[in-house]
Order: sequence, then C-alpha cells, then structure tokens
Amino acid sequence: MAKTDPDIDIILSVPGVGVVMTSTVVAELPELGNLSRSKIGKLVGVAPMIKQSGKSDGKRRARGGRGNVRRVLYMSALAATRSNPMIKAFYIKLLAQGKPKKLALMACMRKLLTILNDMVRNQTKWEEK
Repeated sequence: MAKTDPDIDIILSVPGVGVVMTSTVVAELPELGNLSRSKIGKLVGVAPMIKQSGKSDGKRRARGGRGNVRRVLYMSALAATRSNPMIKAFYIKLLAQGKPKKLALMACMRKLLTILNDMVRNQTKWEEK
C-alpha cells in the first residue's frame, strides 16, 4: 500500500521531522499506521527486548529491525529534542531521572515513531497542546 499525499503532509507537520525522514518512512515503512505501537517499535528496532538465558537477567536492549529507518529516526529524534516541545520535555524528564543520554534519545525515537504511527492511523496533523 503506497502512501498518499495526505500521509506525507501529516508526517511533515511534526516538528523535528523533515523531508529525509518523511521519504524514508514512506519508502521503507509502508506498515506505518496499520500496526500497534509495540509492533511498529519492534519492526523498526527501537523497542527494548530482554536478552535472558537461564538465571542471568540481562539488560534490555533495542536491536534488530529496519536499520535504515532507525538511522534516520535517530537524527530526526535528535532534532526533535530541540524543536518539538513534547519530545523535548520527555527528553529532559528522562535526563532529570538520571537516565543516560543515549537511552533517553532511544526512548524519544520510540515516542516519535509511535506519535507518527498514531497520526497516520487517525489521519490527523500535528497540533500544539
């Protein structure tokens, strides 16, 4: 299913999301808007997955998924921490809780992806609240 012009306009309406992110999502993530938030996070590789064997309890790490989308989402989330008030507040809150910067940015990547997924599903543009 190819994305239509309204979907492109919806994605571009989010602060921190530019032309490169929009074209990458449209080309390489046609499932956007059709999957749940956990499934879309796993598909891109930004959902924390536990690596456990026997009694060992490893840390959760985000891995796998579509690397091209994840690379572009990283830069978009980095820009969003500066220009998007919702992502910026979320990032600052995580840093205030003592989370490492990379972990906080990864959480922002997932949040931005789920926001885009919900916006495309509901066909709504970005609104400041």
